[in-house]
Amino acid sequence: MQKKRIAVIFGGKSSEHEVSRVSATNVIRSIPKDRYDVLTIGITKQGRWLLYSGDTSAIADGSWEKHPDNLTAFIAPAPSVSGMVVIHPDRTEIMKIDVIFPVLHGKNGEDGTIQGLFEMSGIPYVGCGVLASAACMNKAVTNIMLEKFGIDQAKFTWFYAHEYFEAPDRIIADTEKELGSYPMFVKPANAGSSVGISKAHNRDELIKAIEIAAREDSTIVIEENIDGLEVECAVLGNEKPIASIPGQIAPASEFYDYDAKYNDANSQLYIPARISDELMEKVRETAVKAYTRIGCSGLSRVDFFVTKDGRVLLNEINTLPGFTSISMYPKLMAASGIESERLIEELIKYAFERNGKDV
Repeated sequence: MQKKRIAVIFGGKSSEHEVSRVSATNVIRSIPKDRYDVLTIGITKQGRWLLYSGDTSAIADGSWEKHPDNLTAFIAPAPSVSGMVVIHPDRTEIMKIDVIFPVLHGKNGEDGTIQGLFEMSGIPYVGCGVLASAACMNKAVTNIMLEKFGIDQAKFTWFYAHEYFEAPDRIIADTEKELGSYPMFVKPANAGSSVGISKAHNRDELIKAIEIAAREDSTIVIEENIDGLEVECAVLGNEKPIASIPGQIAPASEFYDYDAKYNDANSQLYIPARISDELMEKVRETAVKAYTRIGCSGLSRVDFFVTKDGRVLLNEINTLPGFTSISMYPKLMAASGIESERLIEELIKYAFERNGKDV
């Protein structure tokens, strides 16, 4: 059987550029090489697209960018091309691509923008489509949709950053009235890996937190503090997705911020989560409900708070979760019987299925 060609895209103009490189390294190593020829396309922080043909081990630390054989390359938006344009010093080459695996986190990677390019190209790709990617990336939109679907979540409010800078006193007063009491979580609407998120214990900290979030995005979301366990569930599939065994995060810091996720070895992961079987099933059912109602496909990690009185509150949906060695999505799937190589094959299968093509 002829091998199919898969293009793995990593990096990107995002605050999660470094995490993407580590995730991509693990994904590339898990792709069955007897079935797929792998092309690697790196996007620098400046937005340059480069076809990289060097060793996979150089991706994680960023040294791949210095490889002498790097060539400018990009996905063609025309379905008649169905592949990538590669610019050599003396010629231009078209390389056909069967499927794309975008291992991109954050802005321009999981917010629907690059998914729009893939849709235009007509090439099957792993992960959610344009609308679900955009909706789940924007925390304000996600919260509004979850509210409409009757899915329990923390109380929230949102506003545009320019509204705050035009009338800060009014925004602060409205926020305090809406949420009732401190502490509060302040989040940029469009950012991942907890970048730009702060916990505000009083008005002065709230003002500072809003200014931090505004540096990351033009829309700010503020949520009430929930005293509960942080529980995550991996979802896999298209129209009839499956949910993993839920896992639990015990962050080393006050909340599961960027440093606690990727740098602090003291953060603990418990699989399965330390909750009752009844709550475990409720988490799984709610994860699938949210996933299907918002229109996710391929994969997502759905994050929750589980309170002492048994409430299951959805926190966020991550449509391109991390694939690092300590990331919850692959760990949860492995605990549910789907190890990394099989997981990658399943994701590729769902990409073809969504595009109406056979693997």
